Amino acid sequence: MKSRKSGSDPIYYDRLEIRSRKVREAALMTALPKLIAHAKRRAPGFSNVLSNIKPERIKSREALATLPVTRKSDLAALQKELPPLGGLNATPVEKLAKLFVSPGPIYEPEGRAKNWWRAARGLFAGGFRAGDVIANSFAYHFTPAGSLMESGALALGCVVVPTGIGQTEMQVAAIRGLGISGYVGTPSFLKLIVEKADELKLDIASLKKAQVGAEYLPPPLRNSMRERGIAVTQMYGTADLGLIAYESLMPGGAVNEGMILEEGLILEIVRPGSGDPVAPGEVGEVVITTLNRDYPLIRFGTGDLSAVLPGESPCGRTNTRIRGWMGRADQSTKVRAMFVTPSQVNELLRRHPEITRARLVVEGDAGNDRMTLKCEVRERPAGLAEAIVASIREITKLRGDIELLEPGTLPNDGKVIEDLRKYA
Repeated sequence: MKSRKSGSDPIYYDRLEIRSRKVREAALMTALPKLIAHAKRRAPGFSNVLSNIKPERIKSREALATLPVTRKSDLAALQKELPPLGGLNATPVEKLAKLFVSPGPIYEPEGRAKNWWRAARGLFAGGFRAGDVIANSFAYHFTPAGSLMESGALALGCVVVPTGIGQTEMQVAAIRGLGISGYVGTPSFLKLIVEKADELKLDIASLKKAQVGAEYLPPPLRNSMRERGIAVTQMYGTADLGLIAYESLMPGGAVNEGMILEEGLILEIVRPGSGDPVAPGEVGEVVITTLNRDYPLIRFGTGDLSAVLPGESPCGRTNTRIRGWMGRADQSTKVRAMFVTPSQVNELLRRHPEITRARLVVEGDAGNDRMTLKCEVRERPAGLAEAIVASIREITKLRGDIELLEPGTLPNDGKVIEDLRKYA
């Protein structure tokens, strides 16, 4: 049942969005051991990954953090070993609705449930309502973006026009001819459509709202759309998990800060290259456990960087907010013909607990690479610097210098490897 304001337009998709944090957390932690038991029983891949895990003991975030992270970068190898989905699907392939093919190739499933990707909640927060006619310009071939957004729009009761990309003149004609009120797709393609309408001197004033994703939304573009009467919100999702987080609108059309986590997910922000949760507000890799019984991804590392924002959204939704997509967590680079990875930096932190945060900086001209591990340390016992230098050599098989820093010195941007070399 929707929450309503003054008996008119619903302002929340459902009451889950306005639960107290304590109630939400209790519900998630009650569902977690059941999800793990289900995955162990029905998904062969997770039966292997979780073989020594007793599901009934995983009922807190601390317990969850002891489980291994399965990263998106692992999927190609897992799927090759146990085709077609790496054994991570708990519903047999023949009982799924769709299979998608992303570059790699990596295969992704879609189940048969209504709103399977959970996109309806994000669209609702962006002002989409039953009866809206929506142009869906996300791709419908091979990758799931088009289907992801369509399923959410249909669950809301919207009418979907599957426009795809290209043919901007036809896009403009469809908006005008069908009275299309909403757009979903990339922000850059929305810009092209609006510019084509201006070029053709055609009125597309029916278009009032847009939800965009898959690429950066420049603030000037959002502002210019708002000046035209188009309220633009962003969603953040992946082909594996569906909707992860979304922006919300205030009644006057203002967009609230941050993105609100979808209700069917457990979020962790971990240090890149590890499974260790970072301090609140620190930038790290987005790791998601999804309460999806068809495809129950447990501690799934997206490879994306973000951070938790303090407090709750002014819109009244009480779930955790994140800062949105902030880059990629896989910062591996090659130094003197050897790969250096975030997991190696993480191993350095494990060996030397005096280090609270670290960043490996790579500099130099071609053929003259230099590595410096910049370390924030709580204390500096005798011999610490020499011990860290020795660990760098042992772990990376490369020589590296160190720089000991006071806590709070390094930028909070999620980088653990920074490549400053120029490749002109």
